[in-house]
Amino acid sequence: MIACNIASLAQRVLALTLVVASATCLAGSSDIADPTREAIRGRIAEFLAVHTRGLPGRVGLTIGHVDERLQLAPCSALEVFLPPGVRLWGKSRLGVKCLVSPGWTLYVPVHVRIHGSYLVAARSLAAGQVVHEDDLGYREGDLSELPASTTLDPAQAVGRTLAYGLGPGQVLRKELLREAVAVQQGQNVRVFARGQGFTVSNEGRALNSATVGQLVQVRLANGQLASGPAQGVGAVELRY
Repeated sequence: MIACNIASLAQRVLALTLVVASATCLAGSSDIADPTREAIRGRIAEFLAVHTRGLPGRVGLTIGHVDERLQLAPCSALEVFLPPGVRLWGKSRLGVKCLVSPGWTLYVPVHVRIHGSYLVAARSLAAGQVVHEDDLGYREGDLSELPASTTLDPAQAVGRTLAYGLGPGQVLRKELLREAVAVQQGQNVRVFARGQGFTVSNEGRALNSATVGQLVQVRLANGQLASGPAQGVGAVELRY
């Protein structure tokens, strides 16, 4: 009986020893993972610094936390990548891959804020109206919270026509802008042809409407048909 009790006690001590050892291993894994998490955040910071260069305005970056529940093996070769279909604008995420065995992949949330100027309507603007510089106003804000097509540069708007009307302060978006029509169908136009050292001009009637650079068919005064790109309001360069 005494021998059995001793054997039973020995088994319980052995089991307790194994539990303690197991707990120590888990604690060790957590300790090892901390430097790995710091390395992950460091590599993400480097990736963001490189890939947000050239963005308009002042860039602010926030890196989310790596899930503490993940048991990450230490890794000497980390690769940060942008998942397909994801862009570094507003709330996003980056992938991190361990390139050495046993290998693992995880995703970390990031927030890219871009504080800068954008264009709004300075006054009520009607559909079909040609945009002039004094029609535009500027606002400051986080560009990442605005539509991706928000217009930032007045050169993208001045001289174009509005597809829809805008109220004062409304954001000017690229899809609302159309190239201004330089030549209207049926309009009398000035046509010219250039050669080395000379320019010949004539008059004709446009057979279609076109913006600058688009092809216009012209019937000349003698009835001949010619075509060429619109060069400006009521002007066509002939190409035979």
